[in-house]
Amino acid sequence: MASSLGFEFLTKKPYSPPSWASHLHPLPSHFFSLAHLPTPIHRWNLPNLPTNTELWIKRDDLSGMQLSGNKVRKLEFLMADAIAQGADSIITIGGIQSNHCRATAVAAKYLNLDCFLILRTSDLLVDQDPGLTGNLLVERMVGAHVHLISKQEYAKIGSVTLTNVLKEKLIKEGRRPYVIPVGGSNSLGTWGYIEAVREIEQQIQKGTGNVKFDDIVVACGSGGTIAGLSLGSSLSALKARVHAFSVCDDPDYFHNFAQGLLDGLKAGVSSRDIVHIQNAKGLGYAMNTSEELNFVKEVAATTGVVLDPVYRYLFVPYIVYSLSAL
Repeated sequence: MASSLGFEFLTKKPYSPPSWASHLHPLPSHFFSLAHLPTPIHRWNLPNLPTNTELWIKRDDLSGMQLSGNKVRKLEFLMADAIAQGADSIITIGGIQSNHCRATAVAAKYLNLDCFLILRTSDLLVDQDPGLTGNLLVERMVGAHVHLISKQEYAKIGSVTLTNVLKEKLIKEGRRPYVIPVGGSNSLGTWGYIEAVREIEQQIQKGTGNVKFDDIVVACGSGGTIAGLSLGSSLSALKARVHAFSVCDDPDYFHNFAQGLLDGLKAGVSSRDIVHIQNAKGLGYAMNTSEELNFVKEVAATTGVVLDPVYRYLFVPYIVYSLSAL
């Protein structure tokens, strides 16, 4: 009844995969409706484009407010699994201003779950109160428990061990925690962008023009988005070439990581055959050159699209499509 009246937000729904992905295993049984979908696709008139090239942008930054960006698509499946397993709390990990951690904290509170965040910060600031800036403000407003870890310890111990140690601690206290990895990037989270490919297909079919995208360009910060996009594009009729720009680590790392996600779905494909990954770390996470900041300013002034400087000018919340004119 609620669904027929349009009250679908925050409801748990059974999941049926696209026909072209039905052979993957395991298949999710349910998902939570957390995102505002479909997100729009529109022409993006960036200045100085090459001749005979059209650029389109899928606005996954408009998938919600506190839950915006690519994170919420993964969380729709991960949160459903957490609830199915009887979790009373969520653990996840990321950088001090992680969009994923903010989105997870909000989604957990929507579903009446406690959230424990392990946030990586500089060695100099690890013993200080992180304050209420940026995503920390949202996380603290929704009651997330924040644990700081230095970059040095993070590199030494690793995200998997750090989250597992906290998990064991909470279990001993009688809690039932569910761990979500960095960026929500595991095989289950990958379904968020397999499903996004179906959404893109439907938008193309409903469009007024005869549009066929040749390439999809996206940033890569944890690997789940590119695994889902590239697998979905290769299996579906979309067949666009996927290009990823790694904002941390290197292409070999992300090819190997994405391969693990694909193997976890028994996809039977090589990541190197379906996605091209290029290094785009620049100065590093949330560090910008004046040229990069000027580019962000020029794009906003020219097109009205405000880009995220954390990942410089190739960003996870946006999926960019190129269409070469015939």
